[in-house]
This record gives sequence, structure tokens and C-alpha cells, in this order.
Amino acid sequence: MNFIRSGGILLHPTSLPGQYGIGDLGPNSYHFIDWLSGSGCKLWQVLPLGHTGYGDSPYQCFSAFAGNPYLISLEFLIKDGLLFLSELEEKPDFSAVRVNYGCLIPWKLSLLERAFRRFQETDPINLREDFAVFRAENSNWIEDYALFMALKESNGGGSWMDWPSPIRKRDETALVEARRALAQSVLKFSFYQFIFFRQWYALRDYAHEKNVMIIGDIPIFVAADSSDVWAYPNLFHLDDERRPNVVAGVPPDYFSPTGQLWGNPLYDWEAHSSTNYAWWLERFRAILNAVDIVRLDHFRGFAAYWEIPAGNPTAEIGRWVPGPASDFFDAVADYLRSRGNGDSLPIIAEDLGVITSDVVDLREQYNLPGMKVLQFGFSTPKNPFLPHTYIQNCVAYTGTHDNDTVRGWCDSVSGMEREFALRYLHSNKRDLVWDMIRSIWSSVAIFAVAPMQDFLNQGTESRMNYPSRLGGNWEWRMEDKDFSSDLKKKISELNYLYDR
Repeated sequence: MNFIRSGGILLHPTSLPGQYGIGDLGPNSYHFIDWLSGSGCKLWQVLPLGHTGYGDSPYQCFSAFAGNPYLISLEFLIKDGLLFLSELEEKPDFSAVRVNYGCLIPWKLSLLERAFRRFQETDPINLREDFAVFRAENSNWIEDYALFMALKESNGGGSWMDWPSPIRKRDETALVEARRALAQSVLKFSFYQFIFFRQWYALRDYAHEKNVMIIGDIPIFVAADSSDVWAYPNLFHLDDERRPNVVAGVPPDYFSPTGQLWGNPLYDWEAHSSTNYAWWLERFRAILNAVDIVRLDHFRGFAAYWEIPAGNPTAEIGRWVPGPASDFFDAVADYLRSRGNGDSLPIIAEDLGVITSDVVDLREQYNLPGMKVLQFGFSTPKNPFLPHTYIQNCVAYTGTHDNDTVRGWCDSVSGMEREFALRYLHSNKRDLVWDMIRSIWSSVAIFAVAPMQDFLNQGTESRMNYPSRLGGNWEWRMEDKDFSSDLKKKISELNYLYDR
């Protein structure tokens, strides 16, 4: 696709306002699109939409294909006759500004299960045929995923790597027995996916009606505790007991003396290549049915990735291993052309971190826009994250979900960096947030995107994620009052002045 000069907002659906503990795909998501469109923004960027597991991270999901059932709108289930309003009255005392996953998840799952039972008993709006079609169209992933979730539920939620050996190793007799014994549970988890995608596709279509494109996100790695690793062990580096023998991370650098140990299993790229990357092409098919443009996470890992022996306590000991590089992207490009995408790939390369020439060459070979994060720029006038150095083929951000908010950054950064920022932007500390937004909007970057927290001038308390911290992430939510007409006008003026 051809990218058109545009501006947008980074806001995960969990961060939308609402009374049921978490942002969802209900009325407030439509209100946000109306507000976004009214501001002149043409882009809505989200984080991965997958079914989150331990730690609630959208980058560690139970499936590379499944949607997050916690995002299902209960209000729309009422509209469909699958729930009654009275069933939502005894809800927990949810915070309006944070997601309490420990409180939310059991409450919401109990309501989704009730909706599933009502669907089975009465099917109030005749969804049975649509459900059957959905299962057939997604049979290549949903049957494994639903069985995986049913088995996880029956094993007390524990990792599949701790399940009894026959089912862990997918003995065919054990699988047949599990499908029989857990048939209702398999159907339930399939139904949740049907409802999620029914609601998401309706929201996507509404965004298109309002001239808003959605930027989605593909995490490069999948969680060890996922249906993908369980169902396709041959695609990953696992030992005879189906446990990872090498894992993902990044080596020590200026920001982390011990590196980052992510722990995800690493791909056996030779196995993927032997199938012409069929599993990956299916990922692209699924994500591009859901969104318009894809941010490809940890792009440098496709050129070379850091391999860490499993069991190591840090990422300090490891080695660089060549990735699939152009062999992979040739397959992706051919596949997307066959879908009618033309020669321009709808992909943004997340090329942050320590980037070497091979990564730059790979990105430029496929003409993929990279990312520029302004918070990283304030060291010297030659810093490539400063707007005067940008090329058109890039996406400019004030910060991402992994950064502090601009205001939080300003409060915590070194005096030298803050002084450089104030000089560069000809700003004062009070106006710095908006001046940083204005700076990327006025740049030549094809897309300019800022997190909603920056538009709201919020501090560190509104940060979405601390990459090195366990717990307390992915919780931030905005409030109804944040959809102000004054802010909408201010953003609209920005989009007008800088032709976005």
C-alpha cells in the first residue's frame, strides 16, 4: 500500500474508558473513533490484540492468532441478547483509571461463560450458522488454540510444559480423548473467539467509514506457554521434552548491563523455510484481515538475533545468529502481492535498539518505514532521532508504550538532555510536551504518532509499560472527560497546519 502523510494516536483498547473494569470493543471504542476522526487524525495505533496470559502483556499471548476475550464488549452482548443488564449489576468496584486484571478476569470470564450457555440454549439472534462458518474459516488455528485453552483450564491454568507427557507431546490417542472429554470447553473458547472477531471486524469497518486506518502489531516472538509452541514444536528450538533449549533476548548495552532476558523460544528458521514460511504467512493473513498496517516488532531479529542458552539467569552470555532476512521477506512480499497489496508492503519496521548495517540494508531493501522516537534524540545535533534528520519514509513518535510519557521523561531525564530539548524546541518546560508533538507533526515523516498520554500531558503515573519490571504494566486507562472538544480542536489544528 502507499502510505499517505497522516497523524494518529497510540491507544490500546484496554485503555479506553468504561464502567466494566477495562477498555473494550463497545460503545466507547466507537466514540473514540468519532473523536479521532473529528480531530483530523487518520491513524489509530494499537498494541497486539492477542489473548494475554501471565503478566497481562500483549506481547506474551496464548496464541499468535486468537483475540483477547477480555476486550469483548459486555454491552454488545446485552444488545445481542446473550446477557441481561441485571447480570452486570453486581460488578466489582473497578477503578476508572487502572485495569485490575486479578479482579477483572474471573468476573468477566464468568459472564462470558454465561453468554456462551445462553447462546447454546436459545441462540437469541441466530448466530449458530455464522459461528460454524467462523470455525471453518479459521480451522487452521482455532481448533489447536481452543483445545489448548480447554486443557489449560482442566490443568489448573498451568503451563503446557508441565502437563502429563502424552498430551504435552501430542500423542494422537491422548488428543482424541481430550477432544472428546473437553468438547464443551473447546466449543466455549471457540465461541469467545467468534464473538471477539465479530465485534472487532465491526469496529474496523466503522473506522474505515470514518477514514481512520488501524495500525496493528505483530510481536516477533511468541510466548513459550502458547498454543503455537505446543501445536508446532518442530518450528521452534526445543529439546526432547519440548522445552526451549535456547531463548530470546538482547545483549547488554548502555541501558542494561545484563541485557534483557525475554525467555521466548526461538524459531527454527530452517524448518520455517522448508514450508515457505507457511505459519508466518498465516500470521500476516490473520493480522491484515484485522488491521490495515502492521508494526513488525523487533525487526532487527530478522537480520540477526541474540540466542541465549536456556536456564541462563541473564542475557549476558549468548551469541548472534543470522536471521532469515531477505528469504523471509521475499516470501512475505510474494504472498502479499497475491492478496492484491501491490509492491509496497503495509509494514512498519520497529528498528529500535542497537541497529547494525545489515538491519538498515534489510529495511531499505523492502522500502519499509522505520521508527523515530523523539525522546531518544536529545544528545547532539547529529542524533538521528531529531526531526531535522528524518527522511520521509519513517514513522515519528514522541514515545512508545515502552517509554515514559513525555512529561515523565522531562521530569526524570538528565539536566543536559532536558536543556538540549528546551533549546532544540525553543520551548519551556511547561510547554515541552506539546512542542515535542508539534515537532514530529511538522517533520517530513510520512506518519506522526503520539500516545494518548502525551496528548493529555500526563506524567509517569500513566506510563503503559516498564520493560524491566514485573507486574503493574498495561494498566493505564483514560477517562470519559479526556475526550474533550478543546483537545480535539487543538489536534485538528495541528493536522491542518502540517497537512496531516
